[in-house]
Amino acid sequence: MFRPPVNRTMRQLDRSFFQKKVPLAAARVLDTKQISKCKTELGKELLSLERCTVVRSDPVEDGLSKGRKALLLRPDIRPDDASTWTQTINQLVEKKVVAVAAFELELNYDYWTYHDIMDAIIPEGEQDELPTGFNIVGHVAHLNLREQYLPYKGLIATVLLDKNPTIRTVINKINDVGTENEYRTFAYELLLGDPNLNVEVKEEDCFFRFDYSKVYWNSRLNTEHRRLVEMFQAGEAVCDVMAGVGPFAVPAGKKRVFVWANDLNPDSYASLNDAIKRNKVHQFVKPFNEDGRAFIRNSAIQLLKKDHSVDIRPRPSRDQASSKVPKKQSAPPKQILKQPKTFDHYVMNLPATAITFLDAFTGLYRGHEALFSPHTETKLPVIHVHCFSTKSDDNKEEKIKICEAISSHLGCRITPEDPEVEIWDVRDVAPNKRMFCASFRLPQEVAFRHI
Repeated sequence: MFRPPVNRTMRQLDRSFFQKKVPLAAARVLDTKQISKCKTELGKELLSLERCTVVRSDPVEDGLSKGRKALLLRPDIRPDDASTWTQTINQLVEKKVVAVAAFELELNYDYWTYHDIMDAIIPEGEQDELPTGFNIVGHVAHLNLREQYLPYKGLIATVLLDKNPTIRTVINKINDVGTENEYRTFAYELLLGDPNLNVEVKEEDCFFRFDYSKVYWNSRLNTEHRRLVEMFQAGEAVCDVMAGVGPFAVPAGKKRVFVWANDLNPDSYASLNDAIKRNKVHQFVKPFNEDGRAFIRNSAIQLLKKDHSVDIRPRPSRDQASSKVPKKQSAPPKQILKQPKTFDHYVMNLPATAITFLDAFTGLYRGHEALFSPHTETKLPVIHVHCFSTKSDDNKEEKIKICEAISSHLGCRITPEDPEVEIWDVRDVAPNKRMFCASFRLPQEVAFRHI
């Protein structure tokens, strides 16, 4: 009874169409001082409806009703049928605390949600995959509409804009990310709103600013960004091969992790530089604009030669900061973090093709065997490579296929059962497509292989 009116033929939004009057009962509170008490006593009898307040003006217009309030009651309670009244209502009526009257609840377009409105417009046979999920990047709502919803794209965009006050722009992707260019950007059509796609985004207490039409960003990967960054420890070195605007690199830098972050896209590189400065992680995050395969090899060589350290001065305690403590005694001892000579982790977040870059690790540390275990306590780096595969309930077959692909490009066999191999289910990207992250330690026979 609270659903909006239905119009399956609507192609241009008519907001005035969405109006409804719902007959209800209301408990008129005869003494305004008793409103709070009546709400408590009538708890189970009150109307329970999202985004709808139960306290309303008295529906009865007489000389005594001015300023009085009424409480909306459940739909099964009828004002003209005392047999539907509960014992509590009857007791309050007998005590002349309340009187039951008819109330006409008026609902309009502003009340109903995006999903409510679309349910009333889209034909029932096409609602199985109603576009309710969308990517929000700053002020931009990014849709990926299926073909059957394209006739309704104008309606969908208009309702989205109406129902989400922070959104100013609605766009629709018209090709798959990474299928037509190596920068992972996508072709899109502006459905409604401001054509300016320069956005500001906050993730993990870090701020990013970029032109969404020129760089890759996916807010739905926030959990994956956090998951990997939590693995990194202060003082470790991370090589982010396909860094984008820095969703892994910048939060890691805030953790005092040394990150060499690279992206081939000049616009991503520019935004990465901006994020490094904006978030004050320049001592820990170093940006590059190179081909990923070349960067894997060049960065390993450069890091071996690079001396870099950061002085960390712990913040003084309240007592130390107090004027009562002499200044000479208040300064805590500084800590020096030295950048390692080898990377502890590699991040390769380019799921469409990242696995094909793994051959670049062949012979990466040939001639430097003495730097690693068993000669020292330093282990070879862990590689985190993102990829796509099919989907199943247990991912068993997918894990095997991913390891086979990795093995093919490494020239070394790895399996899901290996103790340092993990195939992580990141997210579904399509009905039969899933994104994974394969993490494994670089095998010695690959790292030290003669080429």
